[in-house]
This record gives sequence, C-alpha cells and structure tokens, in this order.
Amino acid sequence: MARRILRWTLLAAVVAVLVFFIWRATRSEPVEVAVKTVTLGLVERTVANTRAGTVKACRRAKLSPSVGGQIAELPIREGDQVKAGQLLLALWNEDLQAQVLLAEREVEAASSRARSACLKAAVARRNADRLVQLRQKDVVTEERTENAVAESDALEAECRARRTEVRVIESKVAVARANLERTRLTAPFDGVIAEINGELFEFVTPSPIGIPTPPAVDIIDNNCFYVSAPIDEVDAAGIRVEMPARITLDAFRGNHFEGRVRRIADYVLDFEKQARTVDVEVAFSQPGRSDPLLAGYSADIEVILGVRRDVVRVPTEAVLEGRRVYLFLPQHGRLAARTIRSGLSNWDWTEVTEGLAPGDLVVVNVDAPGLKDGAAAVQLQEAP
Repeated sequence: MARRILRWTLLAAVVAVLVFFIWRATRSEPVEVAVKTVTLGLVERTVANTRAGTVKACRRAKLSPSVGGQIAELPIREGDQVKAGQLLLALWNEDLQAQVLLAEREVEAASSRARSACLKAAVARRNADRLVQLRQKDVVTEERTENAVAESDALEAECRARRTEVRVIESKVAVARANLERTRLTAPFDGVIAEINGELFEFVTPSPIGIPTPPAVDIIDNNCFYVSAPIDEVDAAGIRVEMPARITLDAFRGNHFEGRVRRIADYVLDFEKQARTVDVEVAFSQPGRSDPLLAGYSADIEVILGVRRDVVRVPTEAVLEGRRVYLFLPQHGRLAARTIRSGLSNWDWTEVTEGLAPGDLVVVNVDAPGLKDGAAAVQLQEAP
C-alpha cells in the first residue's frame, strides 16, 4: 500500500514538472511597448505640399536690350546692390546721341522762327486794329484797311504753323530719345544683380521671335520672398487666401517661419494625370528677418485650416485603422484596445473627443509583434 502511494506521488510530481516546463516553454513573452501620455494641448488641422516647393522673389526681372549692339558701359558686377533707375548696361549709341542733339537744335531753330512769326503777327494785328478804327472815322480807305486785316490774319496763321512745327520737331526729339533709351538698361526696382550674361565690348542681339536667349542682366528684389508649392487638388479645395501657414526650409533645418497664403492658382496642373495639384503661394509674415534667404531654396508649406486649443490629444502615430488605440495598463501589465472618437488631426496630434482621458498611456510602436487586446506587456520607456 505504501509503495502504491509513493508510486502515485512520484507520478504526480513528474506530471506536474512536465506541465510546468510545457507551460513555460509555450507561454508568450510580454510585449515590449513604447508609450506616450495623453495630454491637453493644441491640435491643428493642416494640409501640406505633395512635392517640394521653391522660394521665389516677389520681384525678379530678366532684362535685355531691345536692340542689338556693342556693350559700351557695364558698371555692375554680380552680387551688386542697385537702386531703382541705376544704369546697368549701355550699348554704343553715339549716333543716337547725335540724332537727339540734332533734333534739339532743330527745336531751338523752329522756336526762334515761331517767335519771329508771332511777333510780326502781333504788330500786324495792332496796325490792322488801328486802321479799322480810322476807317470808321472815314480817315483811310476801305481797301487799305482790308489789306491790313488780311495781312494780320496771314501772319497769325503763320505763327500758328510755326508753333505746330515746333511741336512736330519736339516729337522727333522724343522719338530720338526713345531710340537712345533702347540702348540702355536701368534697374526697375531696388535689388541685387543675380547674373550677367555679357562682357564689355561684346555684341548682344535681341531674342528672335519664339527663341528665348539668356537675359543680359538678371535682377532680384532680395527684400521680399514667398514660397510656391504644389498642393493635392483634394486638399487645395479647403485653402483660402490669408490663411496662416508654416514654412520650413532644408537650408534652415529645425526652424519654422510664419506665413500667410497670398495666392491660389486658378487652374489645376495635370502633368501627372494621377497626381493633379494646385500651386499655392505663401508669403513670409516677417520679410525683414535676419535669415539670409535666397531665391531657389527648396521649401515646404503647411497651411493651417483649423485650430483647437486645450483639447485632449493623442499622438497620431498611435491611432490605428478604425480609430483604435492600445492603452498600456501598468498596474496590470496588460494592453487594452480602445475605440476613440476623434476631431481635428495632423501628422503629429489627433484630437480625442471621446474614449481617452489625460494621463492615459497609449502605445506608439503599433507595429510591435504580439500587440493585441489583453496581451501581457512591459514598458520599454515613455517615448519622447
């Protein structure tokens, strides 16, 4: 009897050991999770560009003379700051200067002839008036009076003709000066010289119709910039002029610049049939900042469509399809799936209107293996 009891006791012990080792070998390891705390804060609804945008100058002019000729003056260099009206380039134009001078001298001569004719007309008019008065008293003959009046009218007509001649020659002066100005390039606004295509004494020719050629001088207004970036046609429908926006540039990583939408394109770009976009322009809100912006920098924009402050928010990376999140319950060492109701959302944060409370811990490494409702879990660390 004692042997039987001992045998069964040993058998039960062996079975218990086997069951323990089988349970230990087959049990699942706790899921290692990274968590973030649900907080109160700011949530914005935003849209961003689909491809990199470009920083552009508010004013940029690529200038070339409208006539061909030899460069006689080039008082600028690339990088120079210039003022509006400053001479940038002049072609050889001594022949045109001579034409202007000749026309001006013709104006002087015509003006003198006009003065002479008008003085004679004034004298003839006074003589005619006197003879008319004498004729009323029957002192002079009617024929003499009529001749004096006719001569006065003729000289007044010549005076008017001479004055018209002066105006005609003045118009010739204007034409000559306009032709002279066609050989000169002046700055249309304050700016910086970005590029010069040409050297002193070289010949330049205007662009043939339909064949663009490099500009002689490229000038940029370096005090005003904006960003032009493509926005997906679906997102562009909610954008309005004057909406606030944020600008980021690869050249200034970590910095954000405030801006406002200044223009929305009037048509959709369909270069890629399956990715149609609308160009949106965002102006910098602080044009006088110290950061040295350059036209051509790549930039991204984020247009702010809506803002909610002091709301319950959860990291967007923690929200799964179906608006589900996983809570970590440290007191139980387990996970709990939770369905939430959301409001505004962006790449960083999602507003939670129902389902979570400040202080809850949500899992952000949602691709961790073994993640499921009720699974045992251990916290790695709270994600930054």
